Amino acid sequence: MSGKYNVTGMSCAACQMHVEKAVSKVAGVENVTVSLLTNSMTVEGDAGEAEVIKAVEDAGYGASKAYDGSTATGENKTAVDDYARLKAEEEALIDKETPKMVRRLCTSMIFLLALMYFSMGHTMWGFPVPKILDNYASLGLLEMLLALIVMYINRKFFISGFTALRHGGANMDTLVAMGSGAAFLYSLAALFLVMDAMGRGDGERAMYLAMNHMYFESAAMILTLITIGKTLEAYSKGRTTDALKALMRLTPQTANVEREGEVVEIGISDVQVGDIFVVKPGESIPVDGIITDGVAAVNEAALTGESIPVDKAVGDVISAATINTSGYIKGRATRVGADTTLSQIIKMVSDAAATKAPLARIADKVSGIFCPAVMIVALLTLIGWLIAGAEFGTAFARAVSVLVISCPCALGLATPVAIMVGNGVGAKNGILYKTAASQETAGKIAVCVLDKTGTITEGRPVVTDISPLGDMGREEFLSLAYSIEGLSQHPLANAINNYCDDNDIPKYELTDFKETP
Repeated sequence: MSGKYNVTGMSCAACQMHVEKAVSKVAGVENVTVSLLTNSMTVEGDAGEAEVIKAVEDAGYGASKAYDGSTATGENKTAVDDYARLKAEEEALIDKETPKMVRRLCTSMIFLLALMYFSMGHTMWGFPVPKILDNYASLGLLEMLLALIVMYINRKFFISGFTALRHGGANMDTLVAMGSGAAFLYSLAALFLVMDAMGRGDGERAMYLAMNHMYFESAAMILTLITIGKTLEAYSKGRTTDALKALMRLTPQTANVEREGEVVEIGISDVQVGDIFVVKPGESIPVDGIITDGVAAVNEAALTGESIPVDKAVGDVISAATINTSGYIKGRATRVGADTTLSQIIKMVSDAAATKAPLARIADKVSGIFCPAVMIVALLTLIGWLIAGAEFGTAFARAVSVLVISCPCALGLATPVAIMVGNGVGAKNGILYKTAASQETAGKIAVCVLDKTGTITEGRPVVTDISPLGDMGREEFLSLAYSIEGLSQHPLANAINNYCDDNDIPKYELTDFKETP
């Protein structure tokens, strides 16, 4: 059963690869694509929904079927489903992660600063502390408690990292959790030795252990620094979906439809093929259709990018989300729901964001072997330093550094973010990519041939030349034009009005104004 699913618990490209690998093994699955950016998964084939979800859960992540409006009933079920699905997808794109990450980061910073004050501020710079804490054992105990708080705040690293490890995989969170956890456990062992030394009255030994072998601040700092990166990633992910959300918001929510001789306002999902709808000046056209009565100038910039309204008369085709700038028209609905031109554009942009460019697949493959490789390198670092004669603490610190520094979570996120940003910027400028591979190919274009001049203009008419008729003066000519066009909202009228405003052209008083399309 093909379909789209929401996936939770993913934090990096290694998670993405792990989910894809697990679902691809399910009988009946022909193709699976997981998007870390939108936390979604598209599955093609005849595998059952329960089997797909179970495979994701067995891999250590959460999954649920994306809402598709399947509860709708009646002969207009398709349109209801389409609009319900569109609404669900728009809500799924709302950035809920960034506010959570900002709160998590701020809380971590507060406790980390307190930890740094006691661990380094007091011991290195002599910052004052209460008398009860003026010994290495008490300070070490306080540092341990503060580090534990920071670790609890960022417990998601440990849950995700060790869950992935338990299910036979390793991700970026695994490296962070192992680095922070190892630093904490080593420091805890050093703290017990400090207490033992103080109990035996060996103050010099206690000082040496406290100063050189307790890394509680490092355990907390690792998590906080990576959280800064995660917060920036969440912010990037939230911003990259703005263009898609803007496209979805273009979909009208209501329509004025003729029912039993009267015009009534109904929800857009209740419009059926064949309905006669009414559009007044300034309103958006609700669905694709054909004009049956009236004439109007329709602004189709949302679909075509052309800023000048197109004159429409009886028999002409009109599209959803375009705007009737003047005239009262009636139309017969020909395409509703997912069949409208706007819905097809939204689907194309959304599908392009979910597909993977060849470059993204390379990044995924690298991420899949990156984490295990880093763990092996960290172990070799520890052994190498020990063989070289270094103390265990020194060798251990170097191994932890390898784990922590080698955590480029952006490795798996930078490429999909770049792809979706490109899709978004393209959509805003009327450029649509059918797949991410097409977008990557477009980046290699060296020569571009354009079919018309309008393609490379600003899309906004401006006054370029002024040619008064007969012997009329230039300023008199402009004053007359300004007076007539001043009350019109047509793009050509706006061009004249803006020019006259910029050049301080006087305007005559106008009466009995009427605009006829």
